[in-house]
Amino acid sequence: MHIHLILASASPRRTALLKQMNVAHTILPADIDETPKADEKPEDLVARLASEKAQAVMKKLEKQQALQDNTVVLASDTLIAFNGECVGKPVDKADAIRILSMLSGQTHHVLTSISVLSQAKQVTQTVATAVTFATLTTQQIVDYWETGEPADKAGSYAIQGVGGEFVVSINGSSSSVVGLPLYETRQLLNEFGVVK
Repeated sequence: MHIHLILASASPRRTALLKQMNVAHTILPADIDETPKADEKPEDLVARLASEKAQAVMKKLEKQQALQDNTVVLASDTLIAFNGECVGKPVDKADAIRILSMLSGQTHHVLTSISVLSQAKQVTQTVATAVTFATLTTQQIVDYWETGEPADKAGSYAIQGVGGEFVVSINGSSSSVVGLPLYETRQLLNEFGVVK
């Protein structure tokens, strides 16, 4: 039986990674409240958000009466953890400067959770990757902000873009930092019969 995979994300990076894996899919973004709960650890938050995104898309398909027995939903969430705290997307230029100054010369963790949901079960897995930044000057950070790239990125940078210049080393999955850990995603999709 052919499995119909739905990607619960509008991220062009996640779509590109699935295409790289040669996995056919349909895009149906999830719209959920991503507000952290009180004292929620980054690892718990990223897993909960990925899981809730998958469930929200499954509910949307049910409402549209578009849910089929062979439908599987893949959702993902990525955030940055530094000193046990979540580092989200910058609200403005000053916030981006604050975030990048904090990460400058330091090692942070990029956490990506993937959640795969069918009508029978849901499996969520989190991949942590350590990323070490070079020491950045304020001018470098301001110049980077002017490129427009940091505005909608967790941690105010894109490793696959200009922000990759700041990265001294990566310990873990580079594709996970972009938004979808290829190895783990393939393993989960295999478990759900999406890929062989």
